[in-house]
Amino acid sequence: MADEKRIFCYSLLLLASVALNLFFITNQYYLGTELKSQKLSWSLKAAAEAEAVASISCYGHGTAFLDGLIVDGKPICECNTCYGGSDCSLFSPNCSADANSGDPLFLEPFWMEHAASSAVLISGWHRMSYTFYDKSFISQQLENHVRRVHDVAKNAITKGKYVLFGVGSTQLLAAAVYALSMNLSSPASVVASSPYYPLYKFQTNYFENKRFKFDEDTSLLSNSSYNTEANVIEFVTSPNNPDGNLKEAVSQGPLVKVIYDHAYYWPHFSAIPSPANEDVMIFTMSKLTGHAGSRIGWALIKDEQVYEDMNTYISVSEMGISREAQLRALQLVKAILNGNGTDIFDYAYKKMSYRWKKLSAIVSLSSRFSIQEIPPLFCNFFEKVRGPSPAYAWVKCEREEDINCNEVLRAGNILGREGSLFSVEDRYVRLSLLKSDDDFNLLMDHLSKLVAEENGVKPA
Repeated sequence: MADEKRIFCYSLLLLASVALNLFFITNQYYLGTELKSQKLSWSLKAAAEAEAVASISCYGHGTAFLDGLIVDGKPICECNTCYGGSDCSLFSPNCSADANSGDPLFLEPFWMEHAASSAVLISGWHRMSYTFYDKSFISQQLENHVRRVHDVAKNAITKGKYVLFGVGSTQLLAAAVYALSMNLSSPASVVASSPYYPLYKFQTNYFENKRFKFDEDTSLLSNSSYNTEANVIEFVTSPNNPDGNLKEAVSQGPLVKVIYDHAYYWPHFSAIPSPANEDVMIFTMSKLTGHAGSRIGWALIKDEQVYEDMNTYISVSEMGISREAQLRALQLVKAILNGNGTDIFDYAYKKMSYRWKKLSAIVSLSSRFSIQEIPPLFCNFFEKVRGPSPAYAWVKCEREEDINCNEVLRAGNILGREGSLFSVEDRYVRLSLLKSDDDFNLLMDHLSKLVAEENGVKPA
C-alpha cells in the first residue's frame, strides 16, 4: 500500500513538472514570436539616426553626437583635448593638459560597453504634462531605483528618509540652506572647513538674504559662546572636494544644522566604512554614472518639514526637473542594477585606483611636489581594506619660492584649479583625475616631464 502511494506521488510530481515546462516553453515561444513579428514604426528613423552617429569613427579621441556639430549636412567628431581634425586623428603634443574641471568622462567607455542597456528613445509626446499621474514632479520609479542603488552600494540608509530630486546637487545645496534657515530667531551663519568646494561660498553669497550669510571657515567659530548660541549651517563634503578625505561636522551646539554633500561617497571614489545616515544628505548623478550634463541630483532628508521646505524651493524655481532627464536617469540606474549591480563600481574603482597609483609613482620621484595622503580603509561594499581612488589630486608645491603652484604647473603645460578658490593658500592646486583617458595620459606625460626636469633630465 505504501509503495502504491509512493508511485502515485512520483507520478503526480512528474506530470506537474511536464505541465510546468510546457507552460514556460509555450509562453516563451509565443512571446518570442510576438517580439520578432513586431516591427518598429515611428521609432525606426530615430534609432537608425542614433546608431549611425554612434558609429562615426573618431579614432578613440572624441565622440559624435546627434545634437553636435554638422559639416556638409553630417555630424562630425567633437575631439578630446589636444586632438583635432574631422576625425580627431591630429594630435598637438605641445598642448596643455586640462585638469581643471570635474567632468567625469572616465566613465564614457563603460557606457559604450553597455550601449544597449543604457539607451533610451523618447517619443515626441512623452510626459507633456507639468506633472506625473499623482500630480507630483518626480517619477516614482526613479525614486525606487535610486533607493535600490544605495542598497547595492551600501553607502546610505534610505529607510525613513524622504527623497527629493533637483537640478544637480547645485540646486539641492541652495534648497537645503533655504529650508534650514527658515523660522530662526537670528540669521544663520553658513560655514565650511577649508579646503572646501568653492560653490558653497559663491552660491550662498549670490542668494544671500536676511535669513543667512556665508561666514567663511568653521575655524572662525572658535568662540565657545558663538558655537553654542549662534544659528549655524555647516557644509560638510565627505569625501572632501578637493582632497578626497572623509570628514565630519566640526560645529557644535543645539542650533547647528549640517548639510552633508556626499557627491563622491561611492565605492569608486572612496572606501565605504558604513552607510551614511545624516539628517540632510546630497548626492548627484554626475558622480555616480558620469552624466554631469543630465543635471540630476537628489537629497535624502529625515525631517518632513525640511523636506517640504526644500520641495517648495524646487517647485517654485523649476516646477520639478526635466521629465526627459528623469527618464534617462531611470534607464541608467536600471542598467547599473542589471545582474548583481556591482559592474559600474568594479569598473570605476579599478580605473580610478590605477590612476591614483600612476600619479603617486610619478610624484614619489619629486621633492618639489607632494599630494594628499588618504589612508587605506575597510570598505563595506568590497568587504575588504582598500586603497585610495580619489577624484582629485590635491597637489602642494614644497619649495619656499613656489608660492603660486598653479603658475608652476601652468609653465609645465598643466592647467589646474588654484588653492585660493578652496580658501587656502595658492601653494596648493587641485588636479582632476576624472576626465577622459586622453586627458589623464597627457596630464601624466606633462607631470613626468616636470619631475624629470627637477631631477636634471632635459625633456626630449
